[in-house]
Amino acid sequence: MKGAILWAQPLLLILAAPLITGCVKKLKAVLQNRQGAGVFQPYRDLLKNLQKEEVVSETASWIFRLIPYVAFSATAAACCLIPVVLAGSALDFAGDLIALVYLLALPRFFMALGGLDAGSAFGGMGSSREMMIASTAEPAFLMVLFTAAVQTGTTRAGPIAAVLAQSGWGAFGPGAALAFAALFLVALAECGRLPVDNPATHLELTMVHEAMILEHSGRSLALLEWASQIKLALFLTLLADLFVPWGMAMSADLASLGLGLLVLALKLLVLILALALVETSTAKLRLFRVPDFLGAAFVLALLGLLSQGVLKLGL
Repeated sequence: MKGAILWAQPLLLILAAPLITGCVKKLKAVLQNRQGAGVFQPYRDLLKNLQKEEVVSETASWIFRLIPYVAFSATAAACCLIPVVLAGSALDFAGDLIALVYLLALPRFFMALGGLDAGSAFGGMGSSREMMIASTAEPAFLMVLFTAAVQTGTTRAGPIAAVLAQSGWGAFGPGAALAFAALFLVALAECGRLPVDNPATHLELTMVHEAMILEHSGRSLALLEWASQIKLALFLTLLADLFVPWGMAMSADLASLGLGLLVLALKLLVLILALALVETSTAKLRLFRVPDFLGAAFVLALLGLLSQGVLKLGL
């Protein structure tokens, strides 16, 4: 029973990812005094793209055709390493949070190759910008995960969530608060959100993520967009379960799972509202200011790690 629920968790996250993206877009529209599309519009867009014919550049090689499947598979596999409703993950025995970082880096590497492989000037520009952002975002991401590892004594997401959930409010100390803020900033960069990137634009001077997938169409574009939506859902779930784990189910009985699902939905709703507020109240940063933004995230994560280490040693 528990094993089946653990495997159902990543499936739930994958299927709910377009809904989370739709909620973000709807809240942004409301905050901007627009009606906006419904929260289920991302599902309609994915279905529409899956039914379209693919158009591939003449200069593209087999790498270009392989990229959507690698990106979707790696992102979906990353969902198997984190807890969602139950304090445990499907692949807890096979990988930890370090493996999570590498699984999320794999799609970025192949998408950067695809931007170059298509022979488009925009693709190459987006690839270079993405690698620059990744070189500053990943160290901060690792520092955040190390903070949680130092606090609990393990690098596996399931045991981390279980220990923190049982610790109560005492688990959310200064180190955890700093790591939470750093992870939120990293999530904005990793998921291509404002103020680092604008997912709703195709202006060549500002494109980063969109520039790399500009040459994709049909089924390939649907898989890449779905992978991007899953990545956003994954980061929001990490924020909710690793640093605010209260209410997570500790057992596989229906009452605990139902309560855990309800609490998770409320936490995600708060995070979605915070994300929508940030995106509607900030302008996109100039490209040369992005390292400063992510440098602040790294400093917050480093301070959180040092604070957690000091508290752990009892100094």
